[in-house]
Amino acid sequence: MRSPTSSRISAARRLRPNAGTRPSTTRANTGDCEHPPVSPLFGRRKPPIVVPPVPQVTILGAGSWGTTFAKILADGGADVTLWARRPELAREIGLAKRNSDYLPGINLPPSIRATSSLEEAVGASAFVFVSIPSQSLRSNLAALSPLIGPETVVVSLMKGVEKGTGLRMSEVLEQGLVIDRDRLAVASGPNLALEIAKEQPTAAVISSASLATAEAVAMVATNRYFRSFVNTDVIGTEFGGVLKNLIAVAIGIVDGVGYGENTKASILTRGLAEMTDFAVAYGARPETMSGLAGLGDLIATSSSPLSRNNTAGRLLGQGYSFTDVVARMQQTAEGLASVAPILTLAAARGVDMPIVQQVSQVLAGTLNPRDIAPHLTTDSLEPQGERPIDGRKNRGGPALRRPFQRTFDQLRNGGRGAGGH
Repeated sequence: MRSPTSSRISAARRLRPNAGTRPSTTRANTGDCEHPPVSPLFGRRKPPIVVPPVPQVTILGAGSWGTTFAKILADGGADVTLWARRPELAREIGLAKRNSDYLPGINLPPSIRATSSLEEAVGASAFVFVSIPSQSLRSNLAALSPLIGPETVVVSLMKGVEKGTGLRMSEVLEQGLVIDRDRLAVASGPNLALEIAKEQPTAAVISSASLATAEAVAMVATNRYFRSFVNTDVIGTEFGGVLKNLIAVAIGIVDGVGYGENTKASILTRGLAEMTDFAVAYGARPETMSGLAGLGDLIATSSSPLSRNNTAGRLLGQGYSFTDVVARMQQTAEGLASVAPILTLAAARGVDMPIVQQVSQVLAGTLNPRDIAPHLTTDSLEPQGERPIDGRKNRGGPALRRPFQRTFDQLRNGGRGAGGH
């Protein structure tokens, strides 16, 4: 069996630019789709980031996802320090290699260190992964900013938008840390923490404006049970992670009411169309919504009892008020906090989101959860997603057809992509 070090050195060699690769002229068509960490489809790029055999990394936030990602990185060969806000939790993780509050029953790698000191946690880390509740992120950045070095890569593990500003988490990080967006990345995909902590195989997407940054992060965040792919569609990758939470709440609501699979499948399908139209209106590529960061994440979050957003929806469907649901949830369900800012952003671009609107009404107590299903229908007989929502602006209505057409193009060209490169 190859050691993590030899595997990482081999991966670093694969990242070296190939002098014989012909520059691509089709980046706009292929560059925002998911690829393994190495792909000739992107053509010219910035020089690759050198990843040492044992990179130093920091995880900020010791909730279920932050702790799980620390395990992912450590199992991939990284030197990991995990920051926990509470000293007693840091002690438990550091000494017992357990997180009984957020990840009970999981043994953490012995190499993981934990601390409640932000300065000690960041140290000289080359990569800082941030897993803090989205609505408290900005308040933590003032203390973090002076600790981030000029070459440090910062990766968002969060799936939310900031109330009041409507900013995505990478935008909040860019503002709060005053950091070049080429040193920012986001991670998303069908990533239920407990399943991954149990080392069940899964995949994720690492997205950055800089392909070199995305590839470097993907190298670090890959191991025998966790595979990272890359794209450069940061907008689509982030909004996919945000929007699927809202649809998962809706599916949880009808599940709590007692409706069956037909209703849930209808919401999932029409919800994906809403997600695509919204994301495309803000500059995302529609293909991203049919990939791991969109459809993949939506399926996992909507169908699993491990999903906090699905659980919150089920409680709402069972008759609990919004206040009661928040009180009963041990961890943050990001979808609940994202409903209002997403609807504000949708209105600003003229995007119709009836399912998310219904979730908002249930949260406000103005719509009986049992009445959510009849509102799935509209006056139009055309299925949502089969035509442009606005035929003049073409903001993404036919988006669900484009990824399939691209797949057919790839098959026709022997897997070389639509442009044949």
